[in-house]
Amino acid sequence: MKKIPFFKMNGSGNDFIIINNRDKIVESLVDIPLEEFVQKVCKRGLSVGADGLILIEKDDVYDFRWRFFNSDGSEVEMCGNGSRCAARFAYLNSIAPLNMKFSTLAGVIEAQITGLNTVRVQLTNPKDYKAEIELEGIGMPASFINTGVPHVVYFVDNVDVIDVKEIGAKTRYHDYFKPEGTNVNFAEIIDENTIKLRTYERGVEDETLACGTGATAAAVISVLQGKCESPVDVLTKGGKTLKIYVYVDDSGIKKVYLEGEALLTYIGTMIEEAWNY
Repeated sequence: MKKIPFFKMNGSGNDFIIINNRDKIVESLVDIPLEEFVQKVCKRGLSVGADGLILIEKDDVYDFRWRFFNSDGSEVEMCGNGSRCAARFAYLNSIAPLNMKFSTLAGVIEAQITGLNTVRVQLTNPKDYKAEIELEGIGMPASFINTGVPHVVYFVDNVDVIDVKEIGAKTRYHDYFKPEGTNVNFAEIIDENTIKLRTYERGVEDETLACGTGATAAAVISVLQGKCESPVDVLTKGGKTLKIYVYVDDSGIKKVYLEGEALLTYIGTMIEEAWNY
């Protein structure tokens, strides 16, 4: 019987399957394309179920390398909540020390275990910031920044009344962002240090309970536009709070840190029926 051990973890409600793939266990046991494997095991109700899947692999320079996949099987550069979970996974499995560095498609990520189940990561510096973008057919100005993956941020008066899925999908597939598309965030400023946020995630194609890179995008843009001051607490749909530290000077963004929980839900072993059904 084919068996693959895994951790189920979540960052602020954004949940992930994490596999220690340093010995290529997935490649040795799975006989379907990797994209299909991810789709199968992330399917809720039929398999383990998750927003995404993370493979922890060997790296010649850093503590480890990760590969991150959304639940649709697409491999993407970065995931803020996933990066915290990956860091804690690596620490719990003696792959990396309390202070670690790991490589991603977005660049090298520095992470620190800051508590029993809290992790702070220094993300790659955001880029491609644009303000006041007018998108045909949307009806409200958008801001854009890449925090490892692309994010649109709409500032709204009340996030609770926004149709996140409809506007999110229209924006995600808008001609302006082709061919890659974008993630979409709706931010409500509570006070100078607090934002309430809802996010439509590319690859999940729906609203998620939290998005670390989306929270970072909203916090960075709010600081750049003078709406908030660092650090910024971001209240997620899942009820958890992410803390974003944004350091800027006259030359631009210097450093960005994301801190929050990385919870271990359970440790399990999936058998072949998890991906062959």
